[in-house]
Amino acid sequence: MSADHEAGAPVPPAPKASSRRIKPLLILAVIAASGLALLAWTQTWATLQVTLDGASAQALEVTGSIAAPGLTALALAGLALAGALTIAGPVIRIILGLLEILLGVSVILSAGLAIGDPVGAGSAAVTAATGIAGSESTRAGVSQAQLTGWPYLALAAGVFMLIIGLAVCVTARRWPGPTKRYETTRFAPADGAGEPTPGTAAETPGGQTRPRDAVDDWDGLTRGDDPTAPER
Repeated sequence: MSADHEAGAPVPPAPKASSRRIKPLLILAVIAASGLALLAWTQTWATLQVTLDGASAQALEVTGSIAAPGLTALALAGLALAGALTIAGPVIRIILGLLEILLGVSVILSAGLAIGDPVGAGSAAVTAATGIAGSESTRAGVSQAQLTGWPYLALAAGVFMLIIGLAVCVTARRWPGPTKRYETTRFAPADGAGEPTPGTAAETPGGQTRPRDAVDDWDGLTRGDDPTAPER
């Protein structure tokens, strides 16, 4: 066996280190995808040319809040899901991953419907600008519809959310568990603090006395005793 091969033998900790990176990377990815969807929702998705009674055409901008009104709720739900992932256990992570998949599909549908029918998605804006209601009347008044790149960005964000949800489900059991700082801490008397003094002795199960410590005082307080009072 060569020296180079022997030197590279103790490399197995690498998968463990990579598993520690899975959690923050996926949580950041959830936040990024939801942020992209929320950003796209605030921008102009389409420009409609509205012509009425032979008059000159009027350019009407349709924002994402009109074309896909439910997108903001989906994006905010994704941000809340990212916060829940930070404290979730393995089973809850899988459930949250499935919810992220559902959010991604919903974002894809919202953006896809606006891309496939920009006139229908902007009918509310046409009605607000011209006072004309009804699907047929609105479509008759729009001579041209031009999409921007923002609905496609929202569509990409939905696909991204879908992929992230699948990744969360697949890697849910590989995420690191809680660290030692969450383990229970036991109190012990400091060195030299165990010398018995009047009123500071505690009785052991064998009937012998031992020096009182902070735990004994705390237990006494819970029972309603005064730890500073001398024992009777």
